[in-house]
Amino acid sequence: MKSLVEHLACSHKLDAKGLGQLLRGTVADTNVLQLLRDTAVRTAREQFGLGIYIRGLIELSSYCRCDCLYCGLRRSNRTAERYRLSKEDVMACCEEGYALGFRTFVLQGGEDGTHTDKWLVELISKIRERYADVAITLSLGERSEESYRKLKEAGANRYLLRHEAANGELYASLHPSSRGLQHRIACLDALHRCGYQRGMGMMIGVKGQTIDHIVEDLLLIEKMQPEMVGIGPFMPHSATPLGMEPAGGLTLTLAAIAIVRLMLPHALIPSTTALATLSPTGRLEGILSGANVVMPNLSPSNVRAKYSIYENKASWGKEAAEGLAALDAELQTIGYHIDYARGDYKP
Repeated sequence: MKSLVEHLACSHKLDAKGLGQLLRGTVADTNVLQLLRDTAVRTAREQFGLGIYIRGLIELSSYCRCDCLYCGLRRSNRTAERYRLSKEDVMACCEEGYALGFRTFVLQGGEDGTHTDKWLVELISKIRERYADVAITLSLGERSEESYRKLKEAGANRYLLRHEAANGELYASLHPSSRGLQHRIACLDALHRCGYQRGMGMMIGVKGQTIDHIVEDLLLIEKMQPEMVGIGPFMPHSATPLGMEPAGGLTLTLAAIAIVRLMLPHALIPSTTALATLSPTGRLEGILSGANVVMPNLSPSNVRAKYSIYENKASWGKEAAEGLAALDAELQTIGYHIDYARGDYKP
């Protein structure tokens, strides 16, 4: 296994057979997992030092046209509490975040039909005009290339659109009302043409997923060379068809993060909220696997619980914007600190 890790670290790629062997090795032997993670951490430190970038997460809306089997925001969930932030709400979040030192705002939401190009262009333009030095990241699902271009021209810099599953059958089983995997990939290609720093990624441990499926995900990520990659464990929501399924495992999640760090040394990789929800030390474990970004919640306190993709989501304390001092103290326990820079991708 050591030779596989060394080859990945040097060449930044492995074939399907090698990736499968490495993933299975991490499950079978904790020493293999530790070797992989240690190598990934060295790579991350060479690129980014000991600073961890912070992004201020603003959850625009819990309405969504999609019906994904794993997501608490799915349109068929009649028990979900729905809300929409106004432009004024968002600007207030930005004002608070900027004062706290955030220089990236992440505007995330379900695929809400009221978020027209006009509405979003007005909001993004307003943020860009008031905060010229910040990065604006969007995570608003599948849109047309024309829409992506308009939002980019208004001032957006980055776009997160997780591919979710690189295997077509698995993708279809999780997204019954979607336009399919190829449409999702076409959206990612459109984002690249529009000049975004783009992010992709997947869940680990969702029903039906095998190690071979994760290998397909990793090979797609290596092929597409995104600037950002988000990987977290599957977390169940009781009001979804997958609500009784177990959460994804920590071991494979950390292994996938570490492999992506070695594949893409310059990538921006978050230690996700899902990791922090899965385990009290999950965020630190992600960083000690090569992650270099955390995304504290800047949403208004009265709506955080309503943005319920999965249940018991960590969105307070060290997961919240107002908990930055506690977050920094936690990072210092493993030798890291908050880096307040904008944190753009640098090849």
